[in-house]
Amino acid sequence: MTNKLLASVLMAGLLGLGTQAVFAAGEEVQGIKVNKGTGAAGDGNTVAMKGSPLALSGTAIKLGEPLPSAMVTGGNLGPVDIATGNGKVRIISVVPSVDTPTCEAQTHQLSEKDRKLAEQVEMITISMDLPFAQQRFAKEAKIKNITFYSDYRTGQFGKNNGLMIDPLHLLARAVIVTDKNNIVRYIQIVPEVTELPDMAAAMSAAKALL
Repeated sequence: MTNKLLASVLMAGLLGLGTQAVFAAGEEVQGIKVNKGTGAAGDGNTVAMKGSPLALSGTAIKLGEPLPSAMVTGGNLGPVDIATGNGKVRIISVVPSVDTPTCEAQTHQLSEKDRKLAEQVEMITISMDLPFAQQRFAKEAKIKNITFYSDYRTGQFGKNNGLMIDPLHLLARAVIVTDKNNIVRYIQIVPEVTELPDMAAAMSAAKALL
């Protein structure tokens, strides 16, 4: 497969084009399959794009350990250390790009699936999108209960958690729950990038920490 053809296939998968035909029967959101499995982060592991493996890089995030320090960029373009939890339980939704149907559905689920929980837990979305694109997305989608951070400058978040998709320089799709002391208590690394995470399971894990 040529590099040009591979890039076209990867982009079609990321945009969710032509994926419904390969979905098995099961839970779906807006016609997108919910994946209840999990992969492994870090060097030597992969996620799939319509079945094709994509290499991950970085140091793997671990359950029971603090979320690693990583400087991300906030909406005001200022640096923020993602390890600063401010004493709150957090659900961190990691997406490749908010400008794709699957990422959009994932972000709406985070915002809207349990609005009462969103009042008690800090909801965060991290992607490689520029902060300008994230803020535009939030405004158009009328999302006000999610804090958006960008990893576009250095990719520290992706590298420090083993979630960097090397061939695309995008973040793998994942959901992370940290407790009030910034300890990682739940991780799902979605094995197939074109599918959604099990947001209900992540929210149940967050509720148990309140």
